[in-house]
Amino acid sequence: MKAFQTICRQFRSSKGFSLEPTARVDFSTSSYSCGRKKKVNPYEEVDQGKYSDLVQSVLSSRGLAQTPESLFEEDNLLYGPVSKCKPSKQDEAAKVPGNWCPLYNPERSMKPNATSSVIPLRIPLQRNTVPSVTKVLQQTMTSEQIFYLERWKQRMIQELGEDGFAEYSSNIFLQGKRFHKALENILSPQGDLKERDENLESGYIESVQHILKDVSGVRALESAVQHETLKYVGLLDCVAEYQGKLCVIDWKTSEKPKPHIRNTFDNPLQVVAYVGAINNDANYSFQVRCGLIVVAYKDGSPAHPHFMDAELCSRYWAKWLLRLEEYTKKEKNQDIQKPD
Repeated sequence: MKAFQTICRQFRSSKGFSLEPTARVDFSTSSYSCGRKKKVNPYEEVDQGKYSDLVQSVLSSRGLAQTPESLFEEDNLLYGPVSKCKPSKQDEAAKVPGNWCPLYNPERSMKPNATSSVIPLRIPLQRNTVPSVTKVLQQTMTSEQIFYLERWKQRMIQELGEDGFAEYSSNIFLQGKRFHKALENILSPQGDLKERDENLESGYIESVQHILKDVSGVRALESAVQHETLKYVGLLDCVAEYQGKLCVIDWKTSEKPKPHIRNTFDNPLQVVAYVGAINNDANYSFQVRCGLIVVAYKDGSPAHPHFMDAELCSRYWAKWLLRLEEYTKKEKNQDIQKPD
């Protein structure tokens, strides 16, 4: 060991010994060289003759552009023909009511002549053979509406039971009735002031407070209407000015938010049915052109108002006339099938 250390010291002290690397070092135990490898193109190893046809076909297709027609042909070959859904007859041609009746009465003035001091009309509803607006809408619901309504009912029965669901439905009806009674008392000029203060504690009334600030000039409250030409009746909630425009106002309660008018289902048809009836009922001297659906919530959160201008009312009026015709046809078919 001492001899090895002595040899190392002699090499370090030697001037001919240097640790700096030389410019090129060739150290090899075989033919392999540590020098820079030449980059080999992997495509050169491919048998060009064997695959010349494939290469030629790929290169020759560069100039061919795909078109929508060629893509459809390829899809049809690979996946088969496309199954197209035929549009319904209703989509092909919009239905037009056969028994057309105008929504507005040209014989009446469009400008209301009443003032806010006038006592609102309260015409009682006469029970007769003429169908009500509610009955017409119930009897002409679409199969989709019936399906969802029945599914909701079955789910509620599953959760609450038959008796529980009956009690729930009764409570919903009573809450709606009390809500309408409270609004009638608030909007009536001769309403009891004490009852008004008590009604303000209701969550539904709190929900519509921002709507009531824009309601004035009440003309009718819980009043019956009848269309003398189309032969139907109804009991409207309110006729008043909302933001300066005379409207049929329909107060609704809901447990779920309904921020859009499409969420109110057939309520717009109900409103325009009342608008058309007022404009053709001799008990009313004024004419209404607009509607308003107000959806109130029990927790007091702000109600959603859905205003219906004259144009929107006209569109829903055509739909209402179709539902009325459908109801009339059903009634005639039932009369025919009844035994003498």
